[in-house]
Amino acid sequence: MKQRSAPAEPGSAQAARPDPVRSSDPASADGGGPAPAPAGDPAPAPEGRPGSGPELDEARVEEFAGRLFETYAAGMLNLMIDLAYRTGLLEQLAAGPGTSEQLAERSELTERYVRECLGALVTGGLVEYAPKTGRYALPPEHAVCLTGEGALNLAPYSRITTLLAQHVPGVARAFREGGGVPYEAYRPEFTDVMDESSRGDFDGRLLSVVLPLTGDVPDRLAAGARAGDLGCGTGHAVNVLAAAFPASHFTGYDLAADAVERGRAEAAEWRLGNADFEVLDVTELPADPPFDVLFAFDAVHDQAAPDAVLARAYEALRPGGVLVMVDIKASSSLEGNIGNPMAPWLYGVSTLHCMTVSLARSGAGLGTVWGVEQAQRMLADARFAPVALHDIPEDPMNCVYVAHRPA
Repeated sequence: MKQRSAPAEPGSAQAARPDPVRSSDPASADGGGPAPAPAGDPAPAPEGRPGSGPELDEARVEEFAGRLFETYAAGMLNLMIDLAYRTGLLEQLAAGPGTSEQLAERSELTERYVRECLGALVTGGLVEYAPKTGRYALPPEHAVCLTGEGALNLAPYSRITTLLAQHVPGVARAFREGGGVPYEAYRPEFTDVMDESSRGDFDGRLLSVVLPLTGDVPDRLAAGARAGDLGCGTGHAVNVLAAAFPASHFTGYDLAADAVERGRAEAAEWRLGNADFEVLDVTELPADPPFDVLFAFDAVHDQAAPDAVLARAYEALRPGGVLVMVDIKASSSLEGNIGNPMAPWLYGVSTLHCMTVSLARSGAGLGTVWGVEQAQRMLADARFAPVALHDIPEDPMNCVYVAHRPA
């Protein structure tokens, strides 16, 4: 936070600095321009700003300006994390301290770029620096959150901001003209980003944390069931489940052919005979033979017709079947999300992807922050009952709904 300063003394450099909020139009060097306001009168308001109203709290202005600069700095730091993640620099830092030359050599990178990126990571508080030795170090507590293949590695999330920022111009056009940016415009990079940001969760939490919250679903899968994944992406969840429950058969459905092909390739690599994939709009999910269990991992809120997807899921389940839906843990009301530190990120992701891809298909535009209350209403409207809602331990952004089709 930018520190507040004391009021300036007359004639000081601070007093001479232009006021960022209430300064008048500058005069030209030859004395032209508007005449200064008489002493004691308020300076004229800048063009486009109200000329009357309460006096501004200058300390509050300064504090808010500081917050803005902190926000802009954090946004740039996100990009530096992305660079250090993509290039392997974070993994080299986790392997041990080193100078920029040593880290560049170990990473097979150009030292000058490494040094500048490290400058951002050090001043951003992610990496430690010893001036006497010129060595950089990644504290082990930071390394846990920025490296490795498990669910605790948050570095892949940096790629989401990088990707979505490329679509600001397209979304700005949609602000003015309506419609949205189509899902196809985000691919193929979107496929990679979603795979990287979710793979660790599926590997580290799906079997050991999420499934135990779903009642008798693990027992059904162990005994042998027909299961499907709605909006499966690259299909890693399908393959993890298929490997763990060989008596069951799993099918992943997604609109993206490139993602589906990657799921098939992984299933073949793992020699899974009980996993397959189809390119399909899940509003057309086959119901014959019916499913025993359906999964949807952060997928329903992206759909053009989420109500139709839930209705079709209900129809595709056999009586007594279960829909396991993992989705965003948030309120359906804006006021309910004030104070949630992740809410700006969630609303931003929604604006720049989840909502706009739905609107691009003349869809509902439900968005990332559809919220627990609306999700429960929509599940009830689709005739699911009962519906149990569970928090997911160590996952502050998601919750799991266990929705039953009555027997």
